[in-house]
Amino acid sequence: MNSTNKAFVYAALAVFFWSTVATAFKIALRELDFIQLIFYASATTVAVLLAILLMQNKTRLLFRQSRKHWLNSIFLGAFNPLFYYLVLFKAYSLLPAQLAQPLNMVWPIVLALLSVPFLGQKIGKLSIVALFISFIGVIFISSQGGIRGFENTNIYGVFLALSSSILWSVYWIFSVRDKRDQIVKLFLNFFFGLIYLTIAVALFSDFRVETGESFYAAIYVGIFEVGITYVLWLKAMHLSTNNAKIGNLVFLAPFVSLIFIHFILKETIFVTTFIGLIFIVSGIFVQQLDKKDRKT
Repeated sequence: MNSTNKAFVYAALAVFFWSTVATAFKIALRELDFIQLIFYASATTVAVLLAILLMQNKTRLLFRQSRKHWLNSIFLGAFNPLFYYLVLFKAYSLLPAQLAQPLNMVWPIVLALLSVPFLGQKIGKLSIVALFISFIGVIFISSQGGIRGFENTNIYGVFLALSSSILWSVYWIFSVRDKRDQIVKLFLNFFFGLIYLTIAVALFSDFRVETGESFYAAIYVGIFEVGITYVLWLKAMHLSTNNAKIGNLVFLAPFVSLIFIHFILKETIFVTTFIGLIFIVSGIFVQQLDKKDRKT
């Protein structure tokens, strides 16, 4: 198998696992509150990332961090996992998975807008069009099947799902400036995030949980939302000769995710969910075209 084929295999595995996590979120939230979920998932992620560092013989890099690097991880750990996942999982606790999952997908559009003040980039006309297209998608998804569906939509949950995209975009902007090894950086961010989450659980929740379906779902989230799946994705991008083609596979994840949501969570998938998701993904593609135009 050549490197291109290997890249697609790694990317396909990553997309598959990312397609399952929305379902795992909802299963975990049946018995855990959203703070417990992110705490146990993050603890698992820290363990997985440490194991990966050991296997890659990179643990020595943990002791070669500059003062600036430590401060960056202390800061970024507050955004991810603390703020980002607390907001996202709270949204999942209030919304059906088929609403929360695609609404979180708008982050590339939000990232383009935030890159103007944070990175000094210019925003093109296509990015404005992309924002409008994605906004239409948000309206379709929030309608839950039709105009009357708005009556059953938790507006606060929609607000949180969209806000999680802002938090992720801010995290990405600051993280991309940090040129450290990706796994080392992610491990340290989650390590400090876990410290913050320990305090959050002590103050606002409870460490006591029963080892049932929800607990195992939280462990699954910790392994496949960030840990192993993130490494598979990095491997795919490293082996690929065309990162754009590999990157576009990510857009399959929300559509595949709806299959798991329907058959495992037994949610009736609304036609408006598909329509809205198509609008959001189309908006992201349009925004990427704007980025390419401004580079040429």
